[in-house]
Amino acid sequence: MQYSLQLNGKTHSIEAEPGTPLLWVIRDELKLTGTKFGCGVASCGACTVHLDGEPVRSCQTLIEDVGGSEVTTIEGLESPEAKAVQQAWVELDVVQCGYCQSGQVMSAAGLLKENPKPSAEEIDDYMWGNACRCATYQRIRAGVQRASEIMEA
Repeated sequence: MQYSLQLNGKTHSIEAEPGTPLLWVIRDELKLTGTKFGCGVASCGACTVHLDGEPVRSCQTLIEDVGGSEVTTIEGLESPEAKAVQQAWVELDVVQCGYCQSGQVMSAAGLLKENPKPSAEEIDDYMWGNACRCATYQRIRAGVQRASEIMEA
């Protein structure tokens, strides 16, 4: 079936079977590999993208449910929140292996858009669904806090 997909500011015509997860369209059809496959059941957050500015798990978002929504992947993330998160991640050397980081950055940018000055508890609550196999949770929390400071400056 033919679908029209608004992705990172461009319109793409996609041929996919109904029930195909957005993740596989992004990775296999459009060859954007920054969005990772982690668990396939929306539990780890590695596949996080923004759908109309809100973080969603692309492994459980079906292509037919995207409709006219704007999808943003890590490759197209350019918001002020995203820039602050990326700067903070570099400053604080947040990344260890890096596999989960595109999902972490997408979620962190979503949090800061919703709440520009989150407390440590609010960060932990919001980021809870993003698993990090290297357990860099303290650095991730510090990165979100630093990104908040960068945005405030």
